Amino acid sequence: MKKEDKPLGLYIHIPFCKSKCAYCDFYSLPNAEKQMNRYTAALRAHLAETAPCAAAYLADTVYFGGGTPSYLGVRRLKKLLKTVRKRYRLSPGAEITLEANPESLGDWRKVRALRKAGFNRISLGVQSANDQELRELGRPHTFAQAVDAVGAVRRAGIGNLSLDLIYGLPNQTLALWQRTLNHAAALEPEHISCYGLKIEEGTPLWKRQATLDLPDDDAQADMYLWTVERLAQLGYEQYEISNFARPGFASRHNMKYWMLHEYAGFGPGAHSDLGDVRYAFVRDLDAYCRGVRSGGNILSESESIPPRERDVEYLMLGLRTAAGIERREFENRFRLSFDPIQAVMETFCGSGHAVQAGERWRLTPVGFLVSNQIIGQALDALANEKLRRMQAVASGDFRILK
Repeated sequence: MKKEDKPLGLYIHIPFCKSKCAYCDFYSLPNAEKQMNRYTAALRAHLAETAPCAAAYLADTVYFGGGTPSYLGVRRLKKLLKTVRKRYRLSPGAEITLEANPESLGDWRKVRALRKAGFNRISLGVQSANDQELRELGRPHTFAQAVDAVGAVRRAGIGNLSLDLIYGLPNQTLALWQRTLNHAAALEPEHISCYGLKIEEGTPLWKRQATLDLPDDDAQADMYLWTVERLAQLGYEQYEISNFARPGFASRHNMKYWMLHEYAGFGPGAHSDLGDVRYAFVRDLDAYCRGVRSGGNILSESESIPPRERDVEYLMLGLRTAAGIERREFENRFRLSFDPIQAVMETFCGSGHAVQAGERWRLTPVGFLVSNQIIGQALDALANEKLRRMQAVASGDFRILK
């Protein structure tokens, strides 16, 4: 990458699924196979249309998310990636990720075709090693199929594999979660994501949550803390609240979100942060396809956010990562005093929820459990500091701006 090249992440949303999972709140469409060709054509047109706006960028990550992108089929996925390669400048070592479900990735020859097309990272939605839990979640696969999919990925020659898991499931005990994590780790992926179950409004789980036997907060905390300890023992470094990787295998694309780097999204519901503008597209496949074809408006939201006004995002996202936040970086980027935030972090340092290394602060695993509370207090301190500055300027005291 040349010095003048700006890095860019590309996100391509594939909303199709074999079936809708009971917990899923993402924009996804089961039983919509007849829409796949039309949608692929719309995506390719949108990618081509947007490419001139990215002429000054070098794309170093491409992420196909969903939905279940692997369900789109090898032929269509290859067409999409070919369009990306033709229209955008990709760095030679670009990370190109495909999200997949086990039942759609069992044939190693198809995975090999994807690798030859350029996909070099697979993110596999395993979720559990317990078939009863998988049925409860509405997952369309078994753990045996997940094992087969991992075998297919390895036989195809892909050396960067991530597994997604969920803890805090209905009727799940610590012992059951330990079994799932150990079985998943035994497959030797380079990356593991472990998410606590969130019951989103409007999902099937939401509608029957009163009948669910869910682990309480203390039980989920025990699962989380054991997870951090166990994965560290196995050589996985925690680099974000829910993400763990072997050295050199952290998700470069997802780090863009947490580090406030630029990315461009394509597809219904996809978000972008490009050129100091954050925007998203409509969560409607038909409206998206019609808009792309006719040149109509497909935005659902758009907001200009100058770099110096991203202090809130810096704190909220930075404190989710193991890298944390840093005094000098904060003060140079936002021209604000770090002192009020430092005071908050020192309070939580005393309770074991945060640690300091030089001028950098990060949360501990125990701190991650109450990260919303810590981040909330840091944001309150930041808001009070901004108010103090405004009041000083209003009274004619400009010394505070130095």
